[in-house]
Amino acid sequence: MSKTTRKCWLTFEGGRQSEPCLWKLTRKYPDVVFDIRQASVQKDIGVMAVLFEGDEAEVQAALDYLVELGVKVDPVE
Repeated sequence: MSKTTRKCWLTFEGGRQSEPCLWKLTRKYPDVVFDIRQASVQKDIGVMAVLFEGDEAEVQAALDYLVELGVKVDPVE
């Protein structure tokens, strides 16, 4: 298993900023560790810089799951 670290911008819109998306991620992917590095949450939008760590396949599956939940996921360049 290959370990990876990915830093992503997460954008929550359309009411997603009020949902526990990261909590849901921890329940489904308990081996993926995340660290919120920066966040700004407003009434209409939420933006977070999050560092994800874990097995490469698990991290990718967790990020795909966030997209399924309606979260926009962009890598930090």
